[in-house]
Amino acid sequence: MAAKGGGAQGKRPQRQAGSVPSMQQAGSEPALSIERIVATAVELLDAEGVYGLKMRRLADRLGAGAMSLYWHVDNKEEVFDLALDAVLEYRGPPQRIEAADWRGAIFHMLEDWRASMLRHPWSASLLPRRALGPNILNRLELLGRILSGAGVAEADLNGAIWSLWNYVIGATITRANFDLSDDDMAAAQQRLAHLSEKYPTIERARLLLDNDWDGAFRKGLDFLLDGLVPRQ
Repeated sequence: MAAKGGGAQGKRPQRQAGSVPSMQQAGSEPALSIERIVATAVELLDAEGVYGLKMRRLADRLGAGAMSLYWHVDNKEEVFDLALDAVLEYRGPPQRIEAADWRGAIFHMLEDWRASMLRHPWSASLLPRRALGPNILNRLELLGRILSGAGVAEADLNGAIWSLWNYVIGATITRANFDLSDDDMAAAQQRLAHLSEKYPTIERARLLLDNDWDGAFRKGLDFLLDGLVPRQ
């Protein structure tokens, strides 16, 4: 899960002794900071996707020179890591709620995780291949702690965490990409109806007309949690 290394541009400019780069001139944009760079990178990613994030384009949005960015970040890969971690920050319920209702705590955290990625669709494609930042690690630590407290054995904990990770990522990617209009869904169901002899089960269930994505996510999560910690 380590981030890919940068090339020659990954080296920050060497500051001269006693010199401080001038980041702001009278009447110009506010001074550069990690926070501004990350917030602007998220805006650019939301607008143009992963392939739209170029250091020159990011610098233009910031009203800065491209080289000035390298005083704050090593390369574009680091910008991806910081932007991804920023949108996955989670402020969960208090620990007393976690202990009293472990299923509710997991539902809250995983539904928030999915919603965060749907607000920023580029994040789901980046997450499997980026370095794991503190916000992502905090989610995994919280998930592990809740599962452990619910009775998941230490030997099963990794499998449980990765199963839920895979479920959230898969559900997010499917929802983000399987976004058909009502007319498209109706046409797909009509075509399926003509093939009902080959696909009787999904035609009868009207699978291609079911757009209750949130409900399907919660029901699937219930299935998973029942398998991990059977209800008493």
